[in-house]
Amino acid sequence: MYLLGIDVGTSSIKVAVVEIDTQQCIATAQYPDQETEIKAVKNGWAEQSPAEWWNNVQQAILKLNAAKGFDPKEIKAIGIAYQMHGLVVVDQSQNVLRDSIIWCDSRAVALGEGAFKAIGHEKSLSHLLNSPGNFTASKLAWVKENEPEIYQQIDKIMLPGDFIAMKLTGNITTSIPALSEGIFWDFKNDEISSDLMQYYGFDEKLIPEVKPLFSSHGTLTNEIAGLLGLTAGIPVSYKSGDQPNNALSLNVFKPGEVAATAGTSGVIYGVSDELTYDQQSRVNTFAHVTYTKEKKHTGVLLCINGTGSMYRWAKHNFAPNATYPALNKLSATSPIGSKGLKVLPFGNGAERMLNNKFTGGQLIGIDLNLHQQADIFRAVQEGIAFSFRYGLDILRENGMQPKVIRAGRANLFLSDVFAQTFVDVTGIPVELYENDGSVGAALGAGIGAGIFKNAEDAFTQHRAIKTLSPQNSEEYESIYQEWKEILIKLL
Repeated sequence: MYLLGIDVGTSSIKVAVVEIDTQQCIATAQYPDQETEIKAVKNGWAEQSPAEWWNNVQQAILKLNAAKGFDPKEIKAIGIAYQMHGLVVVDQSQNVLRDSIIWCDSRAVALGEGAFKAIGHEKSLSHLLNSPGNFTASKLAWVKENEPEIYQQIDKIMLPGDFIAMKLTGNITTSIPALSEGIFWDFKNDEISSDLMQYYGFDEKLIPEVKPLFSSHGTLTNEIAGLLGLTAGIPVSYKSGDQPNNALSLNVFKPGEVAATAGTSGVIYGVSDELTYDQQSRVNTFAHVTYTKEKKHTGVLLCINGTGSMYRWAKHNFAPNATYPALNKLSATSPIGSKGLKVLPFGNGAERMLNNKFTGGQLIGIDLNLHQQADIFRAVQEGIAFSFRYGLDILRENGMQPKVIRAGRANLFLSDVFAQTFVDVTGIPVELYENDGSVGAALGAGIGAGIFKNAEDAFTQHRAIKTLSPQNSEEYESIYQEWKEILIKLL
């Protein structure tokens, strides 16, 4: 028997089948092969089509089935991970009313700042654990203010994973972690925030039914089961934002445990048993997948928009015909410090850890007689690692002192240069695992469907494949301080 995991990423859809008995991934597929377009009609805007996500999910599952390494009819539950903070709006017939305003869109920053001021900084931080910032609630406020004819037609609002679950089951649900991710949840009062809803003038009827994250969010319809070769009636039993799900996929459940990922965006995510918040809202706190009103486990999240997106931009412009593995190998031929070339990777929207400022990406110190492709690609990876260190120091200010960080061997962590630089500049060992977001979503489905007794039971076969320890921390410290000085001056 098997579990199906769906990861709705910004770049593509990835799906995985996990065998229940062994907890091992036996098949994966990704669709499309090229990166999905982000529509940027104006500077700082970022949208994607939910209809395209749904088409890509179907194509990925059909591609997975075509491998014929398993019987799709033996899949017993479905889990979904998704890019966080996106806004999907539908009418009473479940028709999408506009493209999704996704996580890296910056248009609602000013509206979020207005809400932060009106609700009050201290009350907002102590109840919401965040500024309303540029999150889902503020994106909805932008639609209300700028597209009233669309807003009036909205029956329900959703996050990207809720939309895919709706297409699979016909049901629309949400959870406390999802509401906290959109900055709708009042942690102190354990309810949808009346302060935020009243300030923005939202009707609570817009919010879907609130269900436990690990539970049935609907069952697969006959029509969709027939299209995808699956069994009708199996549950969608898990939905989570990509970063809490990444933590789940790395068996990060207990307070003090920390996960990292470096995909399109980069994240360090630590679990806490306290309702903590950053006074400047540079890092954000959401309900973790294991959050309950009795056991308030939260995830403290540092997000950097411009990580894999910076590497993709560099590849597209400097080596469009090269593969990522080839570029990773090429970057290793450049020395530590990239011969003085420095990169600030902040070109993918306003950065929360930089107080919602948009600095743009920066390539600094180019010597036309010295620097070559290898130096550019090493400098990009070093700049991304330096941005992680900058954010980690903010987490340290807020009481998080990780002794080890767990990461999946995927995306930028496939590069030996990036992985070792990350370890050297942060000074923290990294354990690498094979699991990724789609595998985590499948295991989450097993927990939600009661196939596994509890979260720990889903990871009895979980082993690190490699541990990296600091080797060049002293050499990197001075280079990092030079990089940080450039950033501070720019800010």
